[in-house]
Amino acid sequence: MTKQTIFSGMQPSGKPHLGNYLGAIKNWASLQDEYNCIYCIVDLHSLTVRQNSAELRQNARNLLTLYIAAGLDAEKNIVYYQSHVPGHAQLAWILNCYTYMGELNRMTQFKEKSSKHAENINAGLFTYPVLMAADILLYQAGLVPVGDDQKQHLEICRDIAVRFNNIYGDTFTVPEAYIGKAGARIMSLQEPEKKMSKSDAGTENDLIYLLDEPKAVISKIKKAVTDSENQVRFAPEKPGIANLINIYCAVTKKTVPETEKEFENSGYGAFKTAVGECVAAELEPVRRRYEELTKDKAYIDSVIKNNAARANELAERTLKKVSKKVGLPLEI
Repeated sequence: MTKQTIFSGMQPSGKPHLGNYLGAIKNWASLQDEYNCIYCIVDLHSLTVRQNSAELRQNARNLLTLYIAAGLDAEKNIVYYQSHVPGHAQLAWILNCYTYMGELNRMTQFKEKSSKHAENINAGLFTYPVLMAADILLYQAGLVPVGDDQKQHLEICRDIAVRFNNIYGDTFTVPEAYIGKAGARIMSLQEPEKKMSKSDAGTENDLIYLLDEPKAVISKIKKAVTDSENQVRFAPEKPGIANLINIYCAVTKKTVPETEKEFENSGYGAFKTAVGECVAAELEPVRRRYEELTKDKAYIDSVIKNNAARANELAERTLKKVSKKVGLPLEI
């Protein structure tokens, strides 16, 4: 039986945090035997916001290294830089010509990002969903893990694929949302009504970075905003403690009722200590493996080179098919 292809990616802007890990990366590692997995460092997407070039380049390498440190096998999976595969940009231009302005005008993320970066509302930000569609369709991915904030982008990707297929015949696999074990939705430690985000962090105590030392992890958890009730109970009116319960459950694999029962006679101090210790224990092997990998420059360089070649080979198959159908000259 042929394995289905899963595609997902992450921007190399800022340092990956606990939300990225529990919401995505940790779950990706569990898919690599069942699916053909393609995990991209979507550095081209990062350019919609002004970047420091040296930092972006280093962040991309750091993120790729973290993928591997967190358990993604660079031989079972294709782990690569988006910018190393020209087909992403080439297919995006073609798909731009099959995407309507009205569709892009409805994208809520464009409106949100425009309000945050009013001084730099660029065309790339507007056509961002088309590049994302190209990312997926380039590899004939049948499945895409998406969070709530990306569902609209997957829908426009499907619309573009169906439109192209209706004009030219079967060309693209129309992707579906991957509905597996739900990744934990981790909120800010200081503003638990907001999602943990490297772009919206107010202070260092808002989020836990994957490379934080154990002492820093425990300290940040202890400083997390809760409430005055001092009862470990999951409830909408207790967003701070609910967030810590979600984190504890995601790491320990315990249920919310089990967690509430475990700490029914404990105050927030004891619970925060337990959460901090289990998160620190979860992340420490990743941090140590990351440090080992960063010292092995030759290995990481080989992963970058070999995986780019693998990704380009797959991309070229789709590009040749698309180019032929739209009437572009084929190579002699």
